[in-house]
Amino acid sequence: MSDGQPTELKRVALVIQYLGTHFHGWQWQPRHRSVQAEIEQTLASVTGTAITLHGAGRTDAGVHAAAQVAHFDTQAPVPAPRWASILNARLPQDIAIRGSASVPLTWHARFSASWRRYRYTLYTDPRPNLFLRDQTWHYYYQPLSIETMQSALHPLLGRHHLAAFHRAGSSRPHSWVDIQSVSCVRHGSLVQIEVQASGFLYGMMRLLVGLLVQVGRGQRTPESFTQLWQQEQRDQVKYAAPPQGLCLLRVGYPEFPFEPEVWYDTLPTPTLAELPPNKSWAVALSGCC
Repeated sequence: MSDGQPTELKRVALVIQYLGTHFHGWQWQPRHRSVQAEIEQTLASVTGTAITLHGAGRTDAGVHAAAQVAHFDTQAPVPAPRWASILNARLPQDIAIRGSASVPLTWHARFSASWRRYRYTLYTDPRPNLFLRDQTWHYYYQPLSIETMQSALHPLLGRHHLAAFHRAGSSRPHSWVDIQSVSCVRHGSLVQIEVQASGFLYGMMRLLVGLLVQVGRGQRTPESFTQLWQQEQRDQVKYAAPPQGLCLLRVGYPEFPFEPEVWYDTLPTPTLAELPPNKSWAVALSGCC
């Protein structure tokens, strides 16, 4: 696609949503489907040249994103705000571009970011729900104490060496993380765990949630949870929560060209899980159809 002759190099930022179910993660990999590769191939088909997409973070296989951020450089004479509609018309149904905007060449999706926020969602009703299956961990085996889980999370605030939650295979040379916010809340039959940090270790959230569930069901105390990561007992963190419950919620920047409605709160809580445990709503709806 071309609207004229190539112009000077421009940098375009994207806010991206994707369902990670059928992706082998964000990062390009040979012989595996990835989000980065899908968008790069689409950009190449539009511009006629190879383009590299730089993301704010690398999500694992099966992990979702409500507002991933990425950027690319191009000389194509396309106004930056038009890239969202151009790409959405060509991308597969499990990727959506929420917005596109021009940014300075000094701005970087990864290195300019101040924080990332992840949400992990558990579905605790014993009855299966197809509309939640691919976005939650269906965990109903034991009751979970939200208050105890929140108590275990609180000591994580601040700068810590979290080698206990660092999976092997990462190229990162250290395990220091600045955690800015933590929460564990219940919405009906959904339990949502959120962590905001300057950056995340490889596999950190899934390992953390796997251990935190042990606290919630009474198998481990909040004190032993804290002692484990403070003493860097990686061998004691044996189970990672499944990927489908994890979502990159949003990424924050000191300067960001997008309005809050584009990126800030784009992962809705399913209302089906918030219905009260009584039959009054069924009576109201019984004659609707």
